[in-house]
Amino acid sequence: MAKLVVLKFGDVSFNQGFAVTLQIGEESDRPTTEITGRLPPCPEMPLYYTRWQSSYRQIGNTFRLDAEKIQVTNVSITQSCQDLAHVLQARFNTWLRSEEFRPLREKWLEKLLPTDEVRVILQTDNSQLQRLPWHLWELLERYPKAEIAIASPTYDSIPQLRTQNQKVKILAIVGNSQGIDTQADLAILQQCQNADITFLVEPQRQELNDFLWRQNWDILFFAGHSSSQGNDATGRIYLNKTDSFSIHELRYALKQAIERGLHLAIFNSCDGLGLARELADLHIPQMVIMREPVPDQVAQEFLKYFLTSFAGGESLYQAVRQARERLQGLEDRFPCATWLPVICQNPAQIPLTWQQLTPTIKPIPISHQYPKLHWKLGIASSVVMTLAILGLRFFGVFQSAELQAYDQMMRSRPDEGPDQRLLIVTIDDADLVNQRRSGQVLKGTSLSDQSLNALLIKLQEYQPRAIGLDIYRDFPAELPELAQRLQKTDNLIGVCKGSDSTVMTKGIEPPPEIPKNRQGFSDFLHDPDGVVRRHLMFFTPETASLCSADYAFSTQLAFRYLLPLGIEPKFTPQRNLQLGNTIFPRLSSRSGGYQGIDANSGQTLLNYRATKKIAETVTLTQILSSPMNSNAIKDRIILIGVTARGDFPDYWATPFSSRLDSQMPGVIVQAHMISQIISAVLNQRPLLTVWPFGWEILWIWGWSVVGGLLVWRWRQLPLLALALGITSGLLYLLCLGLLIWGVWVPFVPSAWLLVGTTTTIAIQNCPSKFWQKFKKAGVERQQAEGR
Repeated sequence: MAKLVVLKFGDVSFNQGFAVTLQIGEESDRPTTEITGRLPPCPEMPLYYTRWQSSYRQIGNTFRLDAEKIQVTNVSITQSCQDLAHVLQARFNTWLRSEEFRPLREKWLEKLLPTDEVRVILQTDNSQLQRLPWHLWELLERYPKAEIAIASPTYDSIPQLRTQNQKVKILAIVGNSQGIDTQADLAILQQCQNADITFLVEPQRQELNDFLWRQNWDILFFAGHSSSQGNDATGRIYLNKTDSFSIHELRYALKQAIERGLHLAIFNSCDGLGLARELADLHIPQMVIMREPVPDQVAQEFLKYFLTSFAGGESLYQAVRQARERLQGLEDRFPCATWLPVICQNPAQIPLTWQQLTPTIKPIPISHQYPKLHWKLGIASSVVMTLAILGLRFFGVFQSAELQAYDQMMRSRPDEGPDQRLLIVTIDDADLVNQRRSGQVLKGTSLSDQSLNALLIKLQEYQPRAIGLDIYRDFPAELPELAQRLQKTDNLIGVCKGSDSTVMTKGIEPPPEIPKNRQGFSDFLHDPDGVVRRHLMFFTPETASLCSADYAFSTQLAFRYLLPLGIEPKFTPQRNLQLGNTIFPRLSSRSGGYQGIDANSGQTLLNYRATKKIAETVTLTQILSSPMNSNAIKDRIILIGVTARGDFPDYWATPFSSRLDSQMPGVIVQAHMISQIISAVLNQRPLLTVWPFGWEILWIWGWSVVGGLLVWRWRQLPLLALALGITSGLLYLLCLGLLIWGVWVPFVPSAWLLVGTTTTIAIQNCPSKFWQKFKKAGVERQQAEGR
């Protein structure tokens, strides 16, 4: 079930901070969780927004603002607008990461799963808060099915005397179109299926008033010029070349339309927060508006994407999010296009889907003849269902479920014990405090120059085979002794982060003292649900990347460990990495449960070691203040990384847990990656692979055949249900056993076919008396619905 999240902001200001209340609950139910907190004062936040807003409005695109303000296109300040947008986004997220707001953030992460569909309502009267780009909140990146709406603190539920229409009734108003192309909007609306659209082109005010009173409208649409005035207190619509009006001037007609079932208003025009505020006073259920002036093409593309998703069955919130995100393809010409659409919500109302606006009664088909048991029918059913499941799998319908089943199996494997070839030196919150108390300067990192120098001296005394510094140091060392040690410690591997121009990631430089052959990139690959299941072992860095390392940090450390054994890396003709006799298979875009992922570069499945503790660990303070057993360090790989949850959090969701309080530190993930490589080469520990596509088809279809055999063997329903349950458990155990042996086979589509085929054939061959009762019940249900 969908989740509802409400963020209520107290009536204070950016100068004094905001009291915030977080409520979380199920959709259509009272909140089950409530917690209060604060956002600290941030008087500069409105200034950041005003600077961006000023730059954005100076770009000069053909906006749907009032006709007198149309400008000539000017792209000279486009880059400035984009730069100010990045600054605003960074400062906004820094504010939301403040310590006073942290309890609300952690409660959110505790109660909501990344796979949940979430409606987030931002309840405030502060127009500056409403204008901020809340969709860029980094927390929402973990929730691909979440969308934010704004709402007034005061609201009421209006009983709507809805008369169900045969089709979705849309009143489409085309206002003053001077300088813009509203004909494209009309063409997009006309393509809507199951819609009855009435167009009013530049109507007179009295004509619009009459139409609002005359019929029961489901959706009100406006395209043309509009603007907000008086600190977003009022909005004005430019109806034709001579007339304009505010919502207040047609309040009686609009109130009547809302009471008779108007459910959604879409203003595909500029600067709609003033319109939204006045309509909210009339308690309209939902609105979709543009928070800033909108370029003509952006308005048209948004409308096309939104109607396609909404009429196609998506919820209102998901349709807006999908349409908004698809606008990113226009941002090379129209910066910040994805910032513009926003939902305005009456918290007392639940959004209806397109299908709920016009519920239809579908007759239940009734067969006039009881089907007899035929093997041909069973085989046909099996083949058809198999093709359907394979088709759904190909389009990624089962990907999320298959990944969750994969995670469950990863957690169900027997314990392997820690890897004795690794030792992890952790830097926790206490280590940060100890360094600061002793007067050491951290300079934006978790390890001071003095502590790092002392740590390297002590480690080198015991002759480790390799040392991995999993801490970013994109600045030169101030201690000359440390700079020399970083440069000359041949078994020391430094870390950097690669850039990715597709997602505007600039990357992080390596330590300047460490040469390229001792550098490794730290980039992790995470799936859409935020979980790290893949291991990126090597890639080709971008030309302008700040990090030029070809191999991953974990791969470089594994190379250093294996080099004294005479094992060096090479590549097969298929560009797979080979170490000794072990070949690391690269993933394809459709490997196992993955369907259509980006499988570029050298990535393989990460076979986490099944253990509660991957390796022995010791804190920075312990290793610097206590004598060490030489056997704990000699010939081992020493990993140095952060486990602190305060200043420098580095935590990742893994198959073991995606909850914030139990996520895995990045240095521990690195340890699993190193252990995978070394264990595969030296201990023949299985690497995770998948079957060829043809074998997977046979495996999936085979369980459909098993379902048919169950029906043939057990006709009585209780025995059949018991047999089906036992067989489903056996399927899971087989998939788990194969995963332990290193093969990931499809579980979810196989289980669906097993249950689906068994159920379908059982229904086709149910006893005649039951079949007759079923037919009779269907007829009675149709008659009742007809009344």
